[in-house]
Amino acid sequence: MFTYTLIKHTHITAAVLSLSLFLLRMGLEFSGKPHWRKTFLRWMPHANDTLLLSAAVALVVIGSWNPAVFHWLAVKVALVFGYVIAGFFALRQSMPQRTRIIAALLAMVQVGFIFYLAIQKPTL
Repeated sequence: MFTYTLIKHTHITAAVLSLSLFLLRMGLEFSGKPHWRKTFLRWMPHANDTLLLSAAVALVVIGSWNPAVFHWLAVKVALVFGYVIAGFFALRQSMPQRTRIIAALLAMVQVGFIFYLAIQKPTL
């Protein structure tokens, strides 16, 4: 049980850090300070998201959760893919500013639903 708790807290911490890093990068980008692309902020989110995904897989295995049975988990996985795609477009410098803002907002909405599903685990 200790292992599950440790992995769960690692997952939660990595999820909050992932969101914080995304918001920080978006804030720097939209305030006209793209220098963050030459700092640790360029690679840190990828390292953190690897930890986040690893912890998620470990939780699914330990908890024996099957996305075909636990529909909230299947929706959460789909939303994570949507968040990654929206985040990609939000941070892409070659995209028009309006598109990037819409993508960033879409990413944030998806994160909100991801957090809701993670906390509530509703029957769908």
